[in-house]
Amino acid sequence: MLTDENEEDVALFDAEEDAGQRLSKKTNIKHPVACFFHLFFRISAILVYLLCERLGNGSIGGMVAIILLLSCDFWTVKNISGRLMVALRWWNQVDEDGQSHWVFESRKGPRKKPSSDSEARIFWLGLIVCPLVWVVFAFSTLFQFNIKWLPVVLMGLVLQGANLYGYVRCKVGGKTDFKNMATNYFGRQFLKQTLSKAEES
Repeated sequence: MLTDENEEDVALFDAEEDAGQRLSKKTNIKHPVACFFHLFFRISAILVYLLCERLGNGSIGGMVAIILLLSCDFWTVKNISGRLMVALRWWNQVDEDGQSHWVFESRKGPRKKPSSDSEARIFWLGLIVCPLVWVVFAFSTLFQFNIKWLPVVLMGLVLQGANLYGYVRCKVGGKTDFKNMATNYFGRQFLKQTLSKAEES
C-alpha cells in the first residue's frame, strides 16, 4: 500500500538544516560533506568494478568491496544526502497490523528550499547517471558471458535503482501514477509541436 505524507513538515528537517542555511551566501554548496559522500561511494564502487574487471582480478575481496561501497551509498543517499540536498526522503514502515507502507515525503511550506541549485543538480546528476552506468555494466556482463560479475552488477543496479525510484516518487508525489504522468508529458510535447508548426504556417 502506497501512502503520501507530503502535507506536513517532517521532523527530520530541523535545526541542522537551519544551521546550513545560515552559512555564508558566497558558497553555492551548503552541505559539502553530504555532496562529497553522495558521489564518493557511487563513483568508488564503479571505479573498483572497472579496476577489478580490467585487471582480470575477479577476487572475492573486490566483489565484497564493491558491495560494501554500494551499501554505504544506498544508506547515505537514502538517509542523509536526499534529505539535506533536495529536502526529500522515503522509507518503508510496517504498522501494527503487519501491513507494509511506503512513505514518500518532501518538505513543504516556507522552509521548502534549504539547498542550493548546485546541490540539487549534483544530487540528481549522481542519482540518474550512476544507475545508467550499472545498466551498461549489466549488458556488458551478459554479452561477454562474464557471469561471475553478474550478481555484483545486479546488486549495483538494484540498490541505486531503488534510490532513484524512491526519490522520483518523492519529487512527483507518492500517489502520482507514472503512466498518467508520461501520457501528460507526451501530450504536452505533441501540443507544443502542433502549435509551433501552426505558427510557422
